[in-house]
Amino acid sequence: MTLEFETSMATKYSPLSFTVFSSLLLILLATTSSSAQAIKAAHGFSSIKEATVHDIQLAFRQNQLSSRKLVELYLKQISRLNPVLKGVLEVNPDALYQADKADHERKSKAPGSLSPLHGIPILLKDNIAAKDKLNSTAGSYALLGSVVPRDAGVVTKLRKAGAIILGKATLSEWSNYRSNRAPNGWSARGGKGKSPYTMGDPCGSSSGPAISVAANMAAVSLGTETDGSILCPSSYNLVVGIKPTVGLTSRAGVIPISPRQDTVGPICRTVADAVYVLDAIVGIDHYDNATIEISQYIPKGGYAQFLKADGLQAKRVGIVRDPFYNFGNDTIATRTVEQHLKTLRKQGTILVDNLKLANMVEIFGSSDEGTALAAEFKIYINAYLKELVASPVRSLADLIAFNKKNSKLEMLEEYGQDQFVEAEATNGIGNAEKAALANLAKLTREGFVKLMTKNKLDALVTPGYSVSYILAIGGFPGVIVPAGYDSDGVPFGLSFGGLKGSEPKLIEIAYGFEQATKIRKPPKFKF
Repeated sequence: MTLEFETSMATKYSPLSFTVFSSLLLILLATTSSSAQAIKAAHGFSSIKEATVHDIQLAFRQNQLSSRKLVELYLKQISRLNPVLKGVLEVNPDALYQADKADHERKSKAPGSLSPLHGIPILLKDNIAAKDKLNSTAGSYALLGSVVPRDAGVVTKLRKAGAIILGKATLSEWSNYRSNRAPNGWSARGGKGKSPYTMGDPCGSSSGPAISVAANMAAVSLGTETDGSILCPSSYNLVVGIKPTVGLTSRAGVIPISPRQDTVGPICRTVADAVYVLDAIVGIDHYDNATIEISQYIPKGGYAQFLKADGLQAKRVGIVRDPFYNFGNDTIATRTVEQHLKTLRKQGTILVDNLKLANMVEIFGSSDEGTALAAEFKIYINAYLKELVASPVRSLADLIAFNKKNSKLEMLEEYGQDQFVEAEATNGIGNAEKAALANLAKLTREGFVKLMTKNKLDALVTPGYSVSYILAIGGFPGVIVPAGYDSDGVPFGLSFGGLKGSEPKLIEIAYGFEQATKIRKPPKFKF
């Protein structure tokens, strides 16, 4: 299925159908000189390809680029690449209006116009609410046409920072919590997303944000993670992802799985860009009480101050080889990671190697996360649906019924909805769920927390996203940075995980590693 919707229901509620969008765009581009080629390198900005927030802001200041031109360039890139990659679900009909507004504010030196994100287009994963002409559906037709009560907390902060909401990115439907059989990056509304590097699995559930920034269809993007949903697609698409400490960023207005594990974070091409987005979205939101307590971790002066080229110096970084460094017969991945470890040492990192996770077997053998999430999902999705101003569905039971009624549209026969059904069968937080939650807390205390504190570690370094489960059940932060490719040519990153509130050190480490290696390269297209 393409973004040109195939049903009358979809067309009715689409803010800007891609048939109309493509036609308008061709007219627009035919009457403007704002193409990447028209902005000459001599003027300091040659192309949106791999353009960073710093590059764009510099071009703004030198009057060689406007936000309108920038949005037009990204719209052109979306029109060219998205029919194949399916990273963008909807384009905001108001994006050019917002761009003109940003240009006016910049010219008049309005308050806030010097913010790093001012005039910068951003894509939102489609489980993040925007109170405008965009839909917020988690990729499902069930929520098409629903009306959210307000912007998500993080979107309110992005607008305050002057960012342009370019549109919605695709995702694994319901953030990969409808079915165990659905492929990564698939949703009924968005179709099957593809990694621009392999034309295959983009991982999920924040597949669209990762695909889109990797393919230069947006400057920056925003994803969410419950367990692996930022780290994994960032790894597969050779981009940077930050999974913040749970509660550091507001989850209000985000279609939930579990507030105990859900977090909102940036997916960008560089660590610096991700940090600029993080700085804009952290902080107290009274619609999400967790942000009040966790705000104590936000450093005075923000996170950008930790973008230090020598950030690796004297950091204590742990290595747990079993099970995280098991590459099988992949000698290319093995050599690549070992070379990166040498780089870390060369840059002054103190590597504490061959550590053991004392309760590793218990952690990875536990089914407690699934037990807890099933009950939590039912509670919180029902609460979310009931708060909507208008919606064709008001409960998880309604969602299950909708999928049965619209089985062809939602590909129910192919992918099922076993996770929905399992969650609907729960009845609140009972004895089984309480025992599961208690055990998850115990596993975290006796595992990751003990490992980090006993060895006085600043971070744990692991290849790919394999550490995501440990970070997820404890609400811990992680940053992933491009590291290379495996023997099949699939990109992967290096993850740095830490204890709650350790973002400053993780950013120093991630930025130092990125600057010492500079692995990221844009994908090459044959279409």
